Amino acid sequence: MDYSRLSDYDYHLPEEYIAQRPLEQRDKSRMMVLHRESGSIEHSVFEQIPSYLEEGDLLVLNDTRVIPARLLGTIDGKSTPAELLLLHKLSTGQWVAMVKPGKKLKPGVKVVFDQGAEALIVDYEGEGLRVVSFNSPQPIEQLLPGIGKVPLPPYITRELDDPDQYQTIYATRDGSAAAPTAGLHFTDDILAALREKGVRIAYITLHIGPGTFQPVKAEDIREHVMHQEYYRIENEAARLLNEAKAGSKRIIAIGTTVTRVLETAVSDKGTFKGNQEGWTGLFIYPGYKFRFVNAMLTNFHLPRSTLLMLVSALAGRDNIMAAYREAVEKKYRFFSFGDCMLII
Repeated sequence: MDYSRLSDYDYHLPEEYIAQRPLEQRDKSRMMVLHRESGSIEHSVFEQIPSYLEEGDLLVLNDTRVIPARLLGTIDGKSTPAELLLLHKLSTGQWVAMVKPGKKLKPGVKVVFDQGAEALIVDYEGEGLRVVSFNSPQPIEQLLPGIGKVPLPPYITRELDDPDQYQTIYATRDGSAAAPTAGLHFTDDILAALREKGVRIAYITLHIGPGTFQPVKAEDIREHVMHQEYYRIENEAARLLNEAKAGSKRIIAIGTTVTRVLETAVSDKGTFKGNQEGWTGLFIYPGYKFRFVNAMLTNFHLPRSTLLMLVSALAGRDNIMAAYREAVEKKYRFFSFGDCMLII
């Protein structure tokens, strides 16, 4: 059946089900287990995930780290508030950023921040994006911890007590504008238990950018274009991926970001090159034929989002929408700080 309409991915979610705070214990979140072949559902908790995995399975995690990329300032010479969200650094030392208010932040306009930092709008870079150049006493990357804020999704309405609540415990590579939220459930104890069971673990990097924030506006979803995001796969990760594939082992992607990287970077022969980097704008929706990933852990996603379309491609749109109806009925917690779904 053709599920190419945006309305095919709508569902009703009471606002009170949107998690505003992470749980004190990350691994106590609820976990729905969806068996994609049968469509059957189990209800569990995340700390039980080792019981669903087997020796030889490969878990793939995104080790990106969220930077305090949200900068609040004013337009130079005026009191007009201005906001920049840094997305990625260019080779020239300039940055690509989302900006507000877009109508006033045109090339040539300067925005001033605390600690003597200034940003000049240099050029347009696609819808809502600008190339910006910084002038500051120190490199802007060194000033960010003092003048920047960790960017939170718009449905999180209060600041966090501790910004590390929006980081995975294995986040090591600075550069993301959002957290790979499927990984927020992991603890050191869970990772140790998985290794003890013989589950192998690989780390790749995708710095999450505007694709995460960009709503789908086209009623025919095939007309939607994803923004490009940077990824990297080191030699060790490539080795583990290739060994798992050669051994016909299960590949469990932790989150949609990992899924997109693996499906982008895998060769026609089903293998990975080590020490590779690139950009992905891969948009996965029902009808897509997966080349590598066959299982996934993911959170519950916004209606009409590219993330909901991706999980629908893996598990089947009808299975996913039925699972979401049950999640609402059973009062699961939704979105970034919410509960999770294991698709196997």
